[in-house]
Amino acid sequence: MKIANYSIGQNHKPFIIAEMSGNHNQSLERALKIIKTAAECGADAIKLQTYTADTITINQRGGLFDIKDDTSLWKNRNLYELYEEAHTPWEWHEAMFKCAADNNIICFSTPFDDTAVDFLENLGTPAHKIASFENNHFPLLKKVAKTGMPVIMSTGASTLANLDEAVAVLRANGCKDLVLLKCTSNYPASPENSNVRTIPHLRDLFQCEVGLSDHTMGIGVPCAAVTLGATVIEKHFCLSRAEGGVDSAFSLEPDELKSLVIETERAWQSLGVIQYGVQESEKKSLLFKRSIYVVKDIKSGEAFTEENLRVIRPGDGLPPKYYEGLLGKISYTDLKAGTPLQSIES
Repeated sequence: MKIANYSIGQNHKPFIIAEMSGNHNQSLERALKIIKTAAECGADAIKLQTYTADTITINQRGGLFDIKDDTSLWKNRNLYELYEEAHTPWEWHEAMFKCAADNNIICFSTPFDDTAVDFLENLGTPAHKIASFENNHFPLLKKVAKTGMPVIMSTGASTLANLDEAVAVLRANGCKDLVLLKCTSNYPASPENSNVRTIPHLRDLFQCEVGLSDHTMGIGVPCAAVTLGATVIEKHFCLSRAEGGVDSAFSLEPDELKSLVIETERAWQSLGVIQYGVQESEKKSLLFKRSIYVVKDIKSGEAFTEENLRVIRPGDGLPPKYYEGLLGKISYTDLKAGTPLQSIES
C-alpha cells in the first residue's frame, strides 16, 4: 500500500511516524520546530491530533471524568483540562501541513470526530489515524473509511472481538488500505507488556499491513517489532523531555529518533531471505577456516602423526574431517613444514 509517495510493506524499509501529540506545549513555534527536526532525523511522517476538549468530552468533575490512577502521568487532572492543554489548535494546522511539505515529510493526523475528518480532508491529508481509544467509535470509523484515504488504526485496550468488529466496519465502508498498529495503552508502557509476537498473528488474521505504536522508552521494542514483520513504527517525539509536556515523559528526543530510523532500517535489512551456503561476500573469508597443515618436515615413507600434522588456519588445505583418518598413514612424498596437505594420497 502507499501513503502519499511512500510505499509500505515488507519489501520496503519501515515507515517511521513521529507523533507530536501535545508536545508543542501550546507554542506554534515549537510545533514547527518539531516538524523540521523530525524531518532532519529521517522520519517519514509527522502525526498530529485534531480535536478540542469539547469534541472528546464535557467539562465535568467527579467519577471517571477525574484521573485518579496513581500510576498515571496525569493523576488529579480532569479529562477536559488535560485535553485543553494537549490539543493542537486547529488554526495551526494549515501552517503545520505547509511546514511538513516544505521539509519533505508527510503530515497527517488523528481525527476525533466528524468535523475533524472534514477539516483534515480540506487540508489534503494523505491518511487518517484512528487512536486506540477511538477504535470502538463506529460512526467515526465509518466517516473515515468513506474518505477512501488509507487508515492506520491502533489496537490498544481492545479484545480480538473488538478489533474484528472495527476492521469489519472500516472495510464495509470503503477502507481498502489499512494498517493495524499493535499498541499497549500504558503511558509509558514496559517492554514486558508490549507482546510484539502478536504482530505476525495480526497480519495473518486481518490480511493487512501491521506495525507498532510504541510507548516504551528507547528503541529496542520497535527494532524487535520490525524483525517480526512490523512495517510501520509510531513513536511520540519531542525536542527535549526536560521541557515537559503531556507526553514528553515517554517521547523520543532527536538523537533517539535518528537512532530509531537507522536501527529499524538495519533490523529490516537484516531479515533478508532464508540462506545457507557461502555468500559471495563471504568467499574471501573461506581462507580463515581451518584445514590440515604439515607443521614439521615429513620424509617420504614417514607416518602422519599428531606432531607433524595439525588442524590450523588458513583454510587452503584438506578439510579437518580427514585429519583423524590420516593419522598413522604413510606419506608418499617429502613435505615441508608450512605446507597445506592437499591430498589424502600425499
